[in-house]
Amino acid sequence: MTSSTLITGIGELTTNDPEVSGTALVLEGDRVVWVGAAADAPAADESVDVEGRAVLPGWVDSHTHLVFAGDRTAEFGARMAGKPYAAGGIAVTVGATRAASDDELEANLRRHVAEAVGQGTTYVETKTGYGLTVADELRSATLAARHVDEVTFLGAHLVPAGVAADDYVDLVRGEMLDAVAPHVRWADVFCETGAFDEDQSRAVLEAAAAKGLGLRVHGNQLGEGPGVRLAVDLGAASVDHCTHLSAEDVDLLATSEVVATLLPACDLSTRQPLPNARGLLDAGATVALASNCNPGSSYTSSMAFCVTTAVLQMRMSVEEAVRAATLGGARALRRDDIGVLRPGARADVHVLDAPSTTHLAYRPGVPLTRAVWRAGARVR
Repeated sequence: MTSSTLITGIGELTTNDPEVSGTALVLEGDRVVWVGAAADAPAADESVDVEGRAVLPGWVDSHTHLVFAGDRTAEFGARMAGKPYAAGGIAVTVGATRAASDDELEANLRRHVAEAVGQGTTYVETKTGYGLTVADELRSATLAARHVDEVTFLGAHLVPAGVAADDYVDLVRGEMLDAVAPHVRWADVFCETGAFDEDQSRAVLEAAAAKGLGLRVHGNQLGEGPGVRLAVDLGAASVDHCTHLSAEDVDLLATSEVVATLLPACDLSTRQPLPNARGLLDAGATVALASNCNPGSSYTSSMAFCVTTAVLQMRMSVEEAVRAATLGGARALRRDDIGVLRPGARADVHVLDAPSTTHLAYRPGVPLTRAVWRAGARVR
């Protein structure tokens, strides 16, 4: 028999549903079953008074790379000293990941998921892409599927050294895809100078779509390119990075269902310009914020940091940034039961040690997560 929890004493409730509001909510099993005024709350097995604190949906981190081994501190230090970021640094992590045991990779993955959850992230996507052989990509996918909510196949992350690009694309869209597809929901490609060009990216994505996988695109990170256009043309759920967009790209995103997923921690770490979030929002595009947690270009699992950056440096309002880090991420994963607090939604709840979400940006860098429920289970 499932138990129920009444959360009351809410000072500010963010539901991301204009028709749902209140000062209390009830969780039962892994679902939200009631939201409304505390005076009208139904009986529950237990009650938690959050004493005037802000409550919001758990963060939805729709872009991470958590199956890896090794460290790229030296690369980061060199970049901070003026060396530009290039896609080729991925090869360092590929070597370390291939050399790691299953137990080492799984322990690292579990540690990073726990770190994220402890900061209010309740729904996590992660990608393969640090194996780049059939066996290592399959290993990454099966390990990820044990510990995260959504898994994306990113065999097309980088062409391994000593392999012809077209031969590798044939491997990714053939034998590798066949092996990994049963364990993942999505396929992605790094459509960027130094990684995969438009034709190669299209070939991989079309093969994945034929297998029934949803599509995502790494695009427009290092410069303007075909990523947005390709994502829109193929009906991808999201195009991620969007650091360098043309006016045409913005228009395509504003008039399509493709979510623009922005990764500000990555842009800061690589000393790229921050994305034009204001322009995307004003044009009517759907925007998500995600951490891009990975060992090379964005080694953070803090969604609060991404929200703070979006508010302080990208001209997003607090409400817009919080929405992008919750409901925006849900839309990037084409889910309607996460990133919201309404009856029927997954019971993913984040309580701040603050009276409002404004404190996320008002008190930058201060850890504000007080309590977390993930799928109805209290995990902090």
